[in-house]
Amino acid sequence: MGDPQLLVFAVKIVLTAAIVVAAATATERAGPLLGALIVTLPIGAGPSYVFLALQHDSAFIGASALGSLAVNALNGVFALVYAALAQRRGLFVSLASALAVWVVLAAAMRPVEWTLARGILLNVAVYAVCLPGAARFRHAAMPIYRRRWYDAPLRALLVSAIVAAVLALSTRVGPTTTGILATAPMVMTSMTLILHPRVGGKVSAAVMANGLTGLVGFGVSLLVLHAAVLAFGNAAGLALWILFSMGWNLCLWALWRRRLPLRGPVRQPRD
Repeated sequence: MGDPQLLVFAVKIVLTAAIVVAAATATERAGPLLGALIVTLPIGAGPSYVFLALQHDSAFIGASALGSLAVNALNGVFALVYAALAQRRGLFVSLASALAVWVVLAAAMRPVEWTLARGILLNVAVYAVCLPGAARFRHAAMPIYRRRWYDAPLRALLVSAIVAAVLALSTRVGPTTTGILATAPMVMTSMTLILHPRVGGKVSAAVMANGLTGLVGFGVSLLVLHAAVLAFGNAAGLALWILFSMGWNLCLWALWRRRLPLRGPVRQPRD
């Protein structure tokens, strides 16, 4: 890889890190509900697909979206497993168990030739179980906590790592595996690494549990991506995907605001 390519690669990673840092700062002030909506925006997958679109044609991107759609179901399982364990377990057990389940399921689904119908059926089946299963974990008081200098860099590093891996591996693996890598739960993982030790497992679990509704919308947005890139090309398809994902989460926020009491979230002091 020559110097110009190294420069372009570095710019891509820095851009991704900047997006994650901005999202992390907003999440720290938002509480579980809005934090969950931010986490389920295409923070990690968005830059990955933008950069992939510069290297591959619309057929590759469309096929990758089907792989990502299947993985979106696994991300729902990841969120539910973590939310359930984090009620009483520490960070290591909760996160390691959720990641282990995700890895096993991702390895099992990798040989499958994912079609649109299979991806939709898998998501419907998984979220029909995960949404009611996580309902009791959605509410927790957001404590006041002290920020540490390494919080934002850690999140940026984790998401940047997955973007780098996708860019490097996409030239060696097929579109399905690329889609799996692009939608791996690295943003959710980075959030739990920061939130669980500082604000407690129940608050961190509330972010993941509330995020399941956002993940449903993210799955629908991947259908939009799959159809739009094939119909209109990469640029228009990616734009419609991101707009739909943002629109879904904004609608959820508006609905949640109507259901919330007028007083603000309860906060508890914490060092």
